[in-house]
Amino acid sequence: MQSLLKLAAVALAFGAALPAAAKAEEINFGIISTESQSNLRNVWEPFIADMKKETGLDIKPFFASDYAGVIEGMRFGKVQVAWYGNKSAMEAVDRADGEVFVQTVAANGEPGYYSLILAPADSKLGSLDDLLKCDKSLNFGLGDPNSTSGYLVPMTFVFGERGIDPKSCFKTVTNANHETNAMAVANRQVDAAANNTENLAKIEKNAPEAFKKIKVIWKSPLIPSDPIVWRKDLSAATKEKLKTFFLTYGTEKSKGDAATEKKVLAGLQWAPFKASGDDQLLPIRVMEISKKISAVKADANKSEADKAAEIAKLEAQKKDLSEKLAKAAQG
Repeated sequence: MQSLLKLAAVALAFGAALPAAAKAEEINFGIISTESQSNLRNVWEPFIADMKKETGLDIKPFFASDYAGVIEGMRFGKVQVAWYGNKSAMEAVDRADGEVFVQTVAANGEPGYYSLILAPADSKLGSLDDLLKCDKSLNFGLGDPNSTSGYLVPMTFVFGERGIDPKSCFKTVTNANHETNAMAVANRQVDAAANNTENLAKIEKNAPEAFKKIKVIWKSPLIPSDPIVWRKDLSAATKEKLKTFFLTYGTEKSKGDAATEKKVLAGLQWAPFKASGDDQLLPIRVMEISKKISAVKADANKSEADKAAEIAKLEAQKKDLSEKLAKAAQG
């Protein structure tokens, strides 16, 4: 009788443990809102389905209305893995216990992409000099505040380097995702807007008539390709499953149909992934500090002494990061 009771107790304990184990295997995969959710679902759902099948994990897509929603989802344990831009990945690493583990690769093999400023094709705007008259006559569209190409890069290289506050320069400044910004330019709802080469390629493919109404008036330095980030507290076994999936997907080492997987990746404008780590965010950290330095220089509420002290601290941080970046580049 005692043996039967012991067996029953073990069975109950084992049964109670099953739901917890199953829950630990559920992965919400965050997808940043670069365009409409319907468009994102169309290109991401085949990839998510393959990830679920090949890892054995219960993978579910997690969409939010803005980048912050995915970052906060990871911060509070509602998102375990996510596709981010570099700026939003930096926020996830710093605030949401995130860690970069792989990096996307552009379908054309380029190591990154470019931020753009778009204007209507028939606009008189043809350069940054035309755009930055700063007479408050133009309406401008920036990207999501956590976007690398839509916000950080133009704020650093277009406005920060010239000591210009967009809100003081333009009649109106709005924030929207890449797709919305491009369509706003095509429909002349704004005079110019931030975008990037990846999204513009999608506009050319999916909305060719709108694409004809758009021109590029500025192109940034190269931005590193997007990272995929997981929460550090995932189990080692789950991390191994995920990393193996990403690094073999669309290759001869894949568990699935590599040819079909390459088509899925092509829909995302990617080639097979490559391994990465948090060091890929170093150029973005340097940009962020450069933007802060420009903001301090332009702050009319600070004394020259206070500005000098703050800038000295930021320059020291920038130097340290630049040295780390140089070492990382050397391997």
